[in-house]
Amino acid sequence: MATNASMEEFEALLNESFEMDTPDEGSVVKGKVLAIEAGQAIIDIGYKMEGRIDLKEFANPGEAPDLSVGDEVEVFLDRVENARGEASISRDKARREEAWDRLEKAYADEERVEGAIFGRVKGGFTVDLGGAVAFLPGSQVDVRPVRDAGPLMGLKQPFQILKMDRRRGNIVVSRRAILEESRAEQRAEVIGNLTEGQAVDGVVKNITEYGAFVDLGGVDGLLHVTDMAWRRVNDPREILTIGETIKVQVIKINKETHRISLGMKQLQDDPWGEVAAKYALDSVHTGRVTNITDYGAFVELEAGVEGLVHVSEMSWTKKNVHPGKIVSTSQEVEVMVLEIDSAKRRVSLGLKQTMRNPWEVFAENSPVGKEIEGEVKNITEFGLFVGLDNDIDGMVHLSDITWEGRGEDALGDFRKGDMVKAVVTEVDVEKERISLSIKALDGDPFEGATDGVKRGSIITVEVTSIEDGGIEVEYEGMKSFIRRSDLSRDRAEQRPERFGVGDKIDVRVTNVDAKTRKLGLSIKAREIAEEKEAVEQYGSSDSGASLGDILGAALKTDD
Repeated sequence: MATNASMEEFEALLNESFEMDTPDEGSVVKGKVLAIEAGQAIIDIGYKMEGRIDLKEFANPGEAPDLSVGDEVEVFLDRVENARGEASISRDKARREEAWDRLEKAYADEERVEGAIFGRVKGGFTVDLGGAVAFLPGSQVDVRPVRDAGPLMGLKQPFQILKMDRRRGNIVVSRRAILEESRAEQRAEVIGNLTEGQAVDGVVKNITEYGAFVDLGGVDGLLHVTDMAWRRVNDPREILTIGETIKVQVIKINKETHRISLGMKQLQDDPWGEVAAKYALDSVHTGRVTNITDYGAFVELEAGVEGLVHVSEMSWTKKNVHPGKIVSTSQEVEVMVLEIDSAKRRVSLGLKQTMRNPWEVFAENSPVGKEIEGEVKNITEFGLFVGLDNDIDGMVHLSDITWEGRGEDALGDFRKGDMVKAVVTEVDVEKERISLSIKALDGDPFEGATDGVKRGSIITVEVTSIEDGGIEVEYEGMKSFIRRSDLSRDRAEQRPERFGVGDKIDVRVTNVDAKTRKLGLSIKAREIAEEKEAVEQYGSSDSGASLGDILGAALKTDD
């Protein structure tokens, strides 16, 4: 019986051994540390199998291995038997498999995972996630670009898994997402405690040309350059420095974007409250030029109160000149208040109004008829422009250059820069126009020549030219033309060719035109006047005497 019992026990043990599954290669199994020697741990994984693993596989990056004889550990079975007759096992691979299971669950649940940055690779860093290695792109390290990631290396910290592919062994993580999430929570909390109109302290974090970013304790607000002071601020660095603590007012909070607008000037008195009272219309004040544009110059009357001098109000004489040619930035100038619009916070100023109108001054100092001297500034097809006092010009029209000949011809005798004398003939202050005459310096020769000559006078002229339509004659240096029809009362005698150049003839003056400086002359009118006079003196045809008798008697008397 005993033999039979022994056989049954042996059979049961044999069957039990057959039923024991040998662990699959490529799986994670449990083992016990039997010994630690020569930098390796000898692990019993059961099934009468042992394997060796380097101690470094049991250590986290930068830490010493924490392992003792008797510890139970999970390892990865690569092969049941290697060349040394031992099981080929790995702690790293076991940790990796364990980590992937854990990470996949965290990824699915959108949970954070803990890891440590341990290396630098192209485009980013490597992160140990407790057995699995992930890639951390450079752009995902922080909210702002990080120049030196040294202080972050080896630190255990949370990461967000962005993407993972177990088959390819790829994991991409982000530290930035964690920071943004915590920042968003912090921002929401800070913003929830802020109200529009509230005055708070903040620290200047960054300064740009358009303003400054101010940290209000975990949330930034923008202090725009136009809200820093009531006066014009060209560069925020003039009044702020990074790290400085300033008091600001919350102007606006955008609930959707969480953007906060801040102001400094709102905590100061608005200078515009007293502008209308301090700057009466037509009053003159000293200001400083703060900005120059194509259309004028801005002048600061006091901090926060600026006015515009429009280009048309800058100079009496410089009409088409850029404002920068008349004034310069920071220059102190006297200006007159022309208009105030408190609603639009605008002051219109005048620069030229602080100086007398140069045309008015000229009219006072140089009345019509006064002789002046000036330099020829410009020559145009219609006359000369002569420079006068206070940067104004007077014009000598073509018709006022000479008494003799054509003005166009006389214009050629002048050059820019010539000094000329002239007489003031007209000053129009409103139209800013001064008329001058060069020929008036010598007096009008027409007046001298016609002195005593009036309509009806008989004068002697000399023939200077014979034309088809009549004859040209000269009297005291002045030329006149007698038309064919005025050469005789007798139609047959109205022939120009019966006269010769140099002939002296008596003519009657029919018109004296001072404006055109012409004399109207006629032989025919003289003959008619003589006949009329003879008839009146010696009788009429009613007495029986013929016209020939009367004229004959008159001629005998003349002899």
